[in-house]
Amino acid sequence: MFSSRSFDYTKLKSQLANIITLFNLSLGIIAIILVMKGHGHMSLTFIFLAALFDRFDGMVARHYHAESEFGKELDSLSDLVSFGVAPAILIYNVALSQTLWIGLSAVIFYILAGAVRLARYNVEEFDGTFSGLPITAAGVLLTLSYFAAPYIASQYFVILLALLAWLMVSRICIAKV
Repeated sequence: MFSSRSFDYTKLKSQLANIITLFNLSLGIIAIILVMKGHGHMSLTFIFLAALFDRFDGMVARHYHAESEFGKELDSLSDLVSFGVAPAILIYNVALSQTLWIGLSAVIFYILAGAVRLARYNVEEFDGTFSGLPITAAGVLLTLSYFAAPYIASQYFVILLALLAWLMVSRICIAKV
């Protein structure tokens, strides 16, 4: 019934990058659910795995000449969840939940800045340098700050969220690595 001759590998190759991107999104969703269930330490793994998969989706798309506007938009939506929402909720849960409005405002500001950063990236021509800190880098840095939570006060997390938000929407040029 299913023979290798009837299976179209070119279609799989053309969608492989999008499959990787959807896996990135799935990992971000799992990270959020783990935080909601009180397993913040476990969500770290899923955010870092999402970053790993985010690194490879573009490479695969370029390798198979499968870059598309759809893939670019899907990647941005996935990145907003995995590196905007998931790390922000993690840090809110571990360090800012007692601050209520200040912490909530900082989290929202960070996520909105990430959305603006991604939208701007999608409409501008990419010349090999990023304008502003990529959301993946900001999300990984924010996630790493989880380890500092027992040692620093909540106001420093508010400052970190604001700084990362500002860096994402800034016009600072960062070379692609």
